[in-house]
Amino acid sequence: MITSKQRAYLRGLGQSCPAIMQIGKGGITENLIKTVSDALEARELVKLTVLENSGENPREALDKLCEALGAEGVSAVGRKIVLYRESKDKKTIELPR
Repeated sequence: MITSKQRAYLRGLGQSCPAIMQIGKGGITENLIKTVSDALEARELVKLTVLENSGENPREALDKLCEALGAEGVSAVGRKIVLYRESKDKKTIELPR
């Protein structure tokens, strides 16, 4: 569980990073979950775009992904969502205390 100060820090980092994946009309599939999990392990902070034709609203997509991945939801603004999960192998983001 991250604090509000840590979430604000991650939200700032998430604004400058590009969206690396899209949730399309297939919705949230096992393949998407595996891909996002791999990206979180490598980057710790991942930004996704929820397309209009996905049938998911961004907040629901964020909640489903957080539950499936054991990640923290950082933000859901417009059609963009940002997830954070601390890497087991290589820690790249140092959170404020």
